[in-house]
Amino acid sequence: MALLHDILYNVRLRSVSGSTAVEVGGVHIDSREVEAGGCFIAIKGSMIDGHAYIPVAVSKGATVIVCEKMPAEMTPGVTYVCVENTAIASGYIAHEFYGRPSERIRLIGVTGTNGKTTIATLLYKLYTELDHHCGLISTVQNQIGTEIVPASHTTPDAVSLNRLLRRMSDAGCSHIFMECSSHAIHQHRIAGLHFAGAIFSNITHDHLDYHGTFDEYIRVKKSFFDSLASDAFAISNLDDKRGTVMLQNTAADKFYYSLRSISDFKGRILENSLAGLQMLINEQEVQFRLIGEFNAYNLLAVYAAAVCLGEDRQEVLRVMSKLQGAEGRFDAILSQRERIIGIVDYAHTPDALLNVLATIRKVANAGEKIITIIGCGGNRDRTKRPLMGEVACTHSDRVIFTSDNPRDEDPGAIIREMEGGVTVNHKRKFISIPDRREAIKTAVSLASKDDIILLAGKGHEKYQEVRGVRVAFDDKQVLTEMYEAMGK
Repeated sequence: MALLHDILYNVRLRSVSGSTAVEVGGVHIDSREVEAGGCFIAIKGSMIDGHAYIPVAVSKGATVIVCEKMPAEMTPGVTYVCVENTAIASGYIAHEFYGRPSERIRLIGVTGTNGKTTIATLLYKLYTELDHHCGLISTVQNQIGTEIVPASHTTPDAVSLNRLLRRMSDAGCSHIFMECSSHAIHQHRIAGLHFAGAIFSNITHDHLDYHGTFDEYIRVKKSFFDSLASDAFAISNLDDKRGTVMLQNTAADKFYYSLRSISDFKGRILENSLAGLQMLINEQEVQFRLIGEFNAYNLLAVYAAAVCLGEDRQEVLRVMSKLQGAEGRFDAILSQRERIIGIVDYAHTPDALLNVLATIRKVANAGEKIITIIGCGGNRDRTKRPLMGEVACTHSDRVIFTSDNPRDEDPGAIIREMEGGVTVNHKRKFISIPDRREAIKTAVSLASKDDIILLAGKGHEKYQEVRGVRVAFDDKQVLTEMYEAMGK
């Protein structure tokens, strides 16, 4: 319970009808969840306008309505609060209602096109090994210590997020590591939170179906760092073209990491093989279990964050040398007989796919084929589809175009758009098999001893989304089944 005038702290009000001295028993953005004595916040979404559900919320007992436009008819006994932006207000209201949970812990946000999940997960694993009780909010899953909490979005809505942060704080978490997607930043899901630190990994071609232009995508990412307080730290990848731009206007303390430039946290790859990475980090030699240049950047980001949080540098590197990556991120599955290496990876952007294939090519031995299985999601950025097709065929020996999550689109139409990016020289490299299970079966049949199969795009996901229905599908499981069925 909380008094309304207390939870409106920092909210930009336009007008109020009714008393702000009323008690609020709960905060909701979904009218179906409203209970007697609750506060309903009407948010305008891309598909649904919450203002249409104000009568429903009132009928279920809401005593407070937060809106951007006062309804024509107002129910006596209900307080109506008109604000400039209900999405922003929901963050501040939830933050106050749940007792400002982000101020009771050290919250670290990770943003960027690629690497968010790996960086957040590695930080969670590192801090767990360093005997901290900590939390994780990621695409793969949310965790409160060892308790797993299912994740439905990369970043939950503002109310759910503050509720989760309060649970984490009450459970004794000292540090929480959270992915911050561009959608979440743009939709103000993290509004009102206090971040102890933030990390920028990189920015490449993605989500233009949502943001419209690449410049807008950059602006949204940058706004996260612009909003940081002066007592926070901001860490950025200096080797990314927009690495310095991201921190241009931040009030936080600035730090940079790189492989190619002089920076606060300088790394150099000494050896990159299937056994892992051997690196120099600030002149300290370390062996890591993770593979690839992209993971070298992820490791530098993790190291930088831990140092900025005050941990001992030597102890951090010692623990990091033992860590495994996140599920579905360069996740290797070896066949028993012919030693075929299957790699499951979430790469679903042209840059991420290029990074993974470049890494595989560097560690592959002469004569070992790279067979790539790749699709593109339906109802998402169509402009990257031909680029994905081009990257896959340029950097693989064989390619199978297949379905990812077609959603409401025709899988064949998506594949044809991918095929459109393939140059004449590479036309003979690919075949198209819309059925993903059949595509994996075909890849295994084409593979010989020691070849490498890359299953890109879905990573940790355990489903395919077709026509609004999620059907169980696990790349790792299907690949293992095909190894066994075909005696590989």
